[in-house]
Amino acid sequence: MKLRLNRNDPKQQRSLTPWEKYQAQAQQKRQRAKTPGWIHKAKRIGDKLPRLKHERTRKLVRRLSILLGSFTAVILVMVYLVSPLSHFKTVRVTGNVALSAAQVQRAAQVQPGNSIFQLLGHTQQLEKQAVKRNTRVKRVTIHFKRPNHATIHVTEFMTAGYVLKQNRYYEVLENGIVSEQSVTQPKSGTPVYGNFKHAKTLHRMILQYAQLNPTIKRSISEIQESPTKANPDRVHLFMNDGNEVYASISSFAKKMAFYPSIAAKMKAKGVVNLEVGAYSYPFSK
Repeated sequence: MKLRLNRNDPKQQRSLTPWEKYQAQAQQKRQRAKTPGWIHKAKRIGDKLPRLKHERTRKLVRRLSILLGSFTAVILVMVYLVSPLSHFKTVRVTGNVALSAAQVQRAAQVQPGNSIFQLLGHTQQLEKQAVKRNTRVKRVTIHFKRPNHATIHVTEFMTAGYVLKQNRYYEVLENGIVSEQSVTQPKSGTPVYGNFKHAKTLHRMILQYAQLNPTIKRSISEIQESPTKANPDRVHLFMNDGNEVYASISSFAKKMAFYPSIAAKMKAKGVVNLEVGAYSYPFSK
């Protein structure tokens, strides 16, 4: 016996009994059982179709965005490479004394108009190579300033004097290197080296001279090798104040530090002997 509920019937608007609920549920199950399975599957697939279309569209948009971004980046890089911003506009040089700014720039391989990519990531390498390219360069420090400016600070080997060869004066640097270029007249403030028979001896003398303070350096006019049997390391100095000095190369820098105080106590021009100890006597003796 089937029970049909009429919702419009006021007599049937009461709450269902458990038995009536059971009958109603059983009727719904029988109706679902009669419905073909492919309808339910089609309905479930149909529910997923809008979501699949949305995911495909989103992936396509994402790929297009990546391609467009990559293409834009390539274009920007190409534009930058050909623009003036990718090349040094100014290269400032500081610390140079004997060298010109152009000489320092060539040694460091950083010049106006060069690509900044020659410097980026290669700073230390360029600094080391600059020392090899110019014998006067002692040390170089390169600083990159955005967008396209650079500063090169150079420390030079100063002039340690001149070597006289065949009536020509060849400049000597404090690192012991003798320049290949010569002048007819040396600059004042540095000594002239004479009578040195061996390059190694001259090199040792120059390295000792480089250790002196600037005041004592400027007070020396000439340095000659003057060996004796007792002291094959002896040198003979002629000072700008009229005195003469005898010293040993091995202890030259250490002993010459006492020269100003010894000369100040001398009552007359004479000789200061720094070979063994430190003492002076006038020329008359």
